[in-house]
Amino acid sequence: MKHRIVVLGAGYAGAFAAGNLARRLSPADTEITVVNAAPDFVERMRLHQLAIGQDLAFRKLADVFAGTGVRLCLARVTGVDPERRTVAVTGEDGDGELAYDTLLYALGSSVAHHDVPGVAEYAFDVTGLSSALRLRERLAGLGEGGTVLVVGEGLTGIETATEFAESRPDLSVALAARVELGAWLSPKARRHLRQAFDRLGITVHEHTGIEAVEPTRAIAADGTSIPADVTVWSAGFAVHPIAAASGLEVAETGQIVVDRTMRSVSHPDVYAAGDCAYAIGENGRPLPMSCASAGFTNMQATAAIIARLTGSEVPTTGLKYYGNHISLGRRDAIFQMVDGDVRSKSWYLGGRTAARLKSGVLKGAGWSIAHPTFGMPKRKRRLATGPDRVGVRVAA
Repeated sequence: MKHRIVVLGAGYAGAFAAGNLARRLSPADTEITVVNAAPDFVERMRLHQLAIGQDLAFRKLADVFAGTGVRLCLARVTGVDPERRTVAVTGEDGDGELAYDTLLYALGSSVAHHDVPGVAEYAFDVTGLSSALRLRERLAGLGEGGTVLVVGEGLTGIETATEFAESRPDLSVALAARVELGAWLSPKARRHLRQAFDRLGITVHEHTGIEAVEPTRAIAADGTSIPADVTVWSAGFAVHPIAAASGLEVAETGQIVVDRTMRSVSHPDVYAAGDCAYAIGENGRPLPMSCASAGFTNMQATAAIIARLTGSEVPTTGLKYYGNHISLGRRDAIFQMVDGDVRSKSWYLGGRTAARLKSGVLKGAGWSIAHPTFGMPKRKRRLATGPDRVGVRVAA
């Protein structure tokens, strides 16, 4: 009987991992299934562009995995039973169940409301395709002078505010930041960021926490009312409660607690990658929810799965950040180098060169997803037999 590998989620982590597994494991021994609710691969890092009205080309997952040996199951995951090794799903054909021998959990994250009143009812976000399309429709209906408030001073908030202001100069765009804008950047990069905001006419409300969202305004912690025909919430991410409900060991964030190889500490047949993995980086801190983390963790998870199944020594991949890349519209960006403790170094790259670099990164990520088994080896690795298959040592 073939070893059944089920990958939950076909985002950056899941789609790349499935292709990597198919590229390196023999189909004579393994059966790989990817479960995803939507039929398209969604470039999450571009959803703020989609929301403001730019047209993006979507890749059909059926085309992505065609000819790779990967089976695509278009369904929504409703539960995981790690004791029975099954996944409950629901799709066009109704409810069903998938059995697995190895599970790679990569369901990603969604927007975190932080229990702020009115966010769920009135705010928009760019963390998913459906929510970005909903925001796109709302923004298209805003006339000249319409007000947009972006809440959150992280990468998503900055990229969203600048993209909106550049694409729609007829709108009044503002950003609410709990701390100083770009406080984590080096002084020169921070100055570049402020100049970009000034150039684009974005109003910044610093040291402003939002405690309520209403249909036409947001209420700050000090009671100040900020007008907003549209409030875009980008104040953090949250994972789906499925993992916690399944009995897998999770952190307070709901992320699956994994060891250095991305293997669940409570259930050795389960691995996690991307935003849903609570993984510790080389600096001793949990990896943040980000596309970079998706890359680190999916490479480590697939390497560990392949090694253990084929009886090889498990390699370790790097879990270290080198910098943050922030788009400031289509013609400007910041690339900020960081040290081992993720503190900003004095050096940064900005302007059109940084924008071209960011564009190249996005195109490269999209191309790698569209060609999941590129460079497929002529000889794929066969599975080892016996109990030692899952008990090999990890390389130091």
